[in-house]
Amino acid sequence: MSSINSATSNNFAALNGPAKASASSASATSAKEAGDRFLKLLVTQLKNQDPMNPMDNAQMTSQMAQISTVSGIEKLNTTVEGLNGQFVQMQALQGASLVGKDVLLQGDKLSQMADGRVQGGFELASAADRVKVEVLSPAGLVVDTLNLGAQGSGRQAFNWPAGSAMADAASYRFRITANSGTQTLSVTPLMRDRVAAVNTGGSALTLELERSGRVPYAGITALD
Repeated sequence: MSSINSATSNNFAALNGPAKASASSASATSAKEAGDRFLKLLVTQLKNQDPMNPMDNAQMTSQMAQISTVSGIEKLNTTVEGLNGQFVQMQALQGASLVGKDVLLQGDKLSQMADGRVQGGFELASAADRVKVEVLSPAGLVVDTLNLGAQGSGRQAFNWPAGSAMADAASYRFRITANSGTQTLSVTPLMRDRVAAVNTGGSALTLELERSGRVPYAGITALD
């Protein structure tokens, strides 16, 4: 009767493969269908097994554990998909409230404020004793240098005084270097932009910014 044990085990292996694939393919056999077939095969095997050579309990327990695991994974995937949809909807509601407002994100473009100031920003992972800002023209040439001196860690802002008299100051960029002693520090340039629209298509929320185009919601550093 060992041949019956072998055949049943092989049949379950053939059924178990499609059941595992059901989470990613709509056409694959569902875990429930695979479980029903497995139980039918198991009952048939128990009815026809040799009393003198019964089925190994460990093997039967292992097969039942496998079908239970497949069913559990399918239910978990369904739950996660539902939670992800709710999360995207919640982000969309939050994003809609940002339309028309300014945000900070990684970028090196200068911004012209309503009061005429031309401003840029940056973020330091640790305090620096020397921070230098180079202002670049649209052609990439250095047109001014600002020595900001010592700056603490975290987000910082700076003004470019010469830009306040320029109508096209927002087309200029900046480059920052920071040092602590002889060590060059990591610095992230930050720019200001305005949210024009919210895009809820796909699996993640994206914002349409006036100057930077489409940016993932997660790419926003701070709200202004």
